[in-house]
Amino acid sequence: MGPNLTNITRVLTRIEEINRRLMPEIYQPTPPAQGRFVEVLNEVNRAKKASQRRSTVSGKTNYDELKDIINECAEKYNIDQELIRAMIRVESGWTTDAVSNKGAQGLMQLMPRTAAMLGVTDPFDPAQNIEGGVRYISDLVDKYRGDIEKALAAYNAGPARVDSGNIPEVSRRYVKNIMSIYRRLREAG
Repeated sequence: MGPNLTNITRVLTRIEEINRRLMPEIYQPTPPAQGRFVEVLNEVNRAKKASQRRSTVSGKTNYDELKDIINECAEKYNIDQELIRAMIRVESGWTTDAVSNKGAQGLMQLMPRTAAMLGVTDPFDPAQNIEGGVRYISDLVDKYRGDIEKALAAYNAGPARVDSGNIPEVSRRYVKNIMSIYRRLREAG
């Protein structure tokens, strides 16, 4: 059995995402290497599972129905699944078709421009919405060097407000609520 390259692959994927985002006009991703048949088959199976999840989950839902999606995204973007659960609970109350009075959509309440930036074409598709939201919070955690509270404030109020130090009180309460739920979920294991 060869070495485990999971973490290296994850880092390389993350670097490619950052490059694609920062330099879309000049970044040309390298064509996928001719993988082993097993790797290609695994990718097809992952896509098939995501498609099946999409078609069976809509409206009011719960963690058990979305556990696989949450766990996959948690692993892929290195974000605790308990934090994702806490965010979904606060953002939408586990409602896949939630829309805020400001226009945020889906489980993780993605604004249309943010969703488009993240490549989310259907914000009401749980798999796309969760992946987009987790990817975004992961980017913010990276931006704020691991400071989850700052990342959450930026997720809610926008990075410009956090960077300027002008965090609204409603965002401070939002961070406090999520962190409280997050801690309880972590303690519960």
